[in-house]
Amino acid sequence: MTENDALQSTLEAEHAAVYVYAALVGRGDTALAAALWAAYREHRDRRDELTALLRDAGEEAVAAAPAYQLPARLNTPARVRRAAVAAERAGAEAYAALVAAGTGDLRSWGVSALTASAVRELTLGAAPTAFPGAPELA
Repeated sequence: MTENDALQSTLEAEHAAVYVYAALVGRGDTALAAALWAAYREHRDRRDELTALLRDAGEEAVAAAPAYQLPARLNTPARVRRAAVAAERAGAEAYAALVAAGTGDLRSWGVSALTASAVRELTLGAAPTAFPGAPELA
C-alpha cells in the first residue's frame, strides 16, 4: 500500500466517523454528548487535514459517501457508546495502516491520530487492547 493509498483509506474512515458522530451527538446523556461532540470535532478536523495532505500531494481526495450505515436502535446510552467505539475502532485500523505505509512526518501524524483514537475508545468505555488498530495482534 502506498502512502497515498493509505491516506485515501484513512480519509474514507474519517468521512464515515464524521457521519456516525453527527448522528450520535444528540442521542446520549449530557456527559456522553460532550464526549461525542469532542470526537466529532476531532474527526472533522482530521478529515480536513487528510484532504489537504492529499491535495498537497497532487491527488484528488476521495469524496464522502451520500450516507453510511448506522446501527439500529440507538436508543440507549450504552448502544450509542458501542456505536461510537465501533467508529473509533474502524478509524484506529485505518490509522494503523497509515502508520505502516507512512514515513517521516506522516507516520508521526498517524501515530498521534491512532493514539487519540485509542484513548477515545477508553473514554467511551471500551476495554484496553494491546495493539489498538491491529485486532489481528490482540
